[in-house]
Amino acid sequence: MGKVVLVTGVARQLGGRFVRRVQRDPGVDRVVAVDAVVPDHELGDAEFVRADIRQSALARILAEYAVDTVVHLDVSGKALGAGGRTAIKETNVIGTMQLLGACQKSPTVQRLVVKSSTSVYGSAPRDPAVFTETTPPKSLPSGGFAKDAVEVEGYVRGFARRRPDVAVCVLRFANILGPHPDSPLADYLSLPVLPTVFGYDPRLQFVHEDDVIDVLGIAASEPRRGTLNSGTFNIAGDGVLLLSQCSRRLGKPTVPVLLPAVTWVGSALRTIGMTDFSPEQIRLLTHGRVVSTVQMRETLGFRPGFTTAETFAEFARSRGPGLLPPETVGRAVDRLAALPLPGGAGPRERGAGAVQKTHGAR
Repeated sequence: MGKVVLVTGVARQLGGRFVRRVQRDPGVDRVVAVDAVVPDHELGDAEFVRADIRQSALARILAEYAVDTVVHLDVSGKALGAGGRTAIKETNVIGTMQLLGACQKSPTVQRLVVKSSTSVYGSAPRDPAVFTETTPPKSLPSGGFAKDAVEVEGYVRGFARRRPDVAVCVLRFANILGPHPDSPLADYLSLPVLPTVFGYDPRLQFVHEDDVIDVLGIAASEPRRGTLNSGTFNIAGDGVLLLSQCSRRLGKPTVPVLLPAVTWVGSALRTIGMTDFSPEQIRLLTHGRVVSTVQMRETLGFRPGFTTAETFAEFARSRGPGLLPPETVGRAVDRLAALPLPGGAGPRERGAGAVQKTHGAR
């Protein structure tokens, strides 16, 4: 008999795509798709079970279908529909606790894959240039999705200690982009004008939706010869982009805002429902974040098909033309970057998030 795979968060585009993808695996006999919301996309031959992972029904589902592989994708920074921040946190944290409790009691579960985020490293002025999987954050995230991800990973580590017989894989994804993104950062980049933190030009990494699906497939399968798919892995495309480069390629003007006023701008944007401009996202847009992907390549054996720049290009094409030609935006950004700061600081001498040259930027 082939594997029985249970996937959570299937009402989202990413979850739906993975469900359709994993069904093509010849070693998979059945796919059980779980979500509290009925998806508006096709799930192929998967058996959809409408269930809220915050409830206790998961143990019954695992037992009824004799599930041996669990892929937990219902960890997100955005709510489906009209759900607010409270609903997101409950699903991310309480839902994960319920799922892990059900897996702990299940004698059939052999493999667990959890979608996490590089946001667990936080963003701080004294951060290292590159985070590895074992680098402790200088400042733990204090709220938002980043804090949820930290708590989720803590519960997963506890589960791994209690069930050492279960192969556990945690995938820390960089910002996921592509033609159909579903994240607060994608909402921010979709604004007609991008508010930025004055004096900072953060480094950003992206991972393409297609690569996310591919690496989830690797994590949910038996390890290939010479690789290991148990553990924690950073997942990102090669290279980095500066936020100023992103604005140019989108053809969108930026509005530099002094750091004390950024929180007010974020509150205003949340009020009109345009984007989630949480404090953690503000820190990312101030200090940036770059992670090492050596373990992804050498241990997990995964090589993304898209670089960070190629991923962003796909996203930019899906958004359509910006307000201004990219060349015009580029010249304006260059002129702003060359201006000296008050107090005599020269161009680009603007703190940890500002860099003049970034290796790997494309």
